[in-house]
Amino acid sequence: MPEVLMAVALGYLLGSISGSLLLGRLRDIDIRQLGSGNAGGTNALRTVGWRFALGVVLIDVGKGIVAAGLAPAIVALVLPVNMDLASLAAAAGLAAVLGHVWPVYFRFRGGKGAGTAVGVVAIVAPWCLAPLLLVWVVTILGTGYVGLATVLAGLSLVPAMWLLGPDPVPPALGGLAIALAVLLIYTHRGNLARLLSGSEHRFDKVRLMRRRKNHRSSNEP
Repeated sequence: MPEVLMAVALGYLLGSISGSLLLGRLRDIDIRQLGSGNAGGTNALRTVGWRFALGVVLIDVGKGIVAAGLAPAIVALVLPVNMDLASLAAAAGLAAVLGHVWPVYFRFRGGKGAGTAVGVVAIVAPWCLAPLLLVWVVTILGTGYVGLATVLAGLSLVPAMWLLGPDPVPPALGGLAIALAVLLIYTHRGNLARLLSGSEHRFDKVRLMRRRKNHRSSNEP
């Protein structure tokens, strides 16, 4: 299976291009020395600002799209392919997410993989994208917890893959959904632990439920 190995290698090398660390070098900062120490979009937003965070997210999502979308085509140009390109895309996409979490260019200290996972899903399983984003938005608006929203969105990939996808679901895509869900739980284990202990950081500015409650209380006699 040399085609799979090549797709995985390409995906991993692309995934290792960390948006926050690359942009941070242009500004002479290391995002891993700021805030939570995580090289992801959320920490970039909290510590550097929304413009920097937007660039980070675009790069991280983009490399997932490129890895899943182009790596299989590149492999097919170089090697004889004895499997469907969707399976190669899933392999390259998962490798890209792993590369984001453990980037070879940055001493294996990267982000949590959510942005890159979204890019991969957009290519290999676009029917999962809407429910994933819906779960994320509803959770963060309701609770203000980004980590919880990301974990629940990742878990939503599994039922969405089977309920909304082709019948039967290709094993590679089913395996990808499960692998991404498990990986996001693992990379957000610190968030979940802090959530249980009551010390997790909350984005109160986006909590609609709290805003409505406060507004109602202010109008009470």
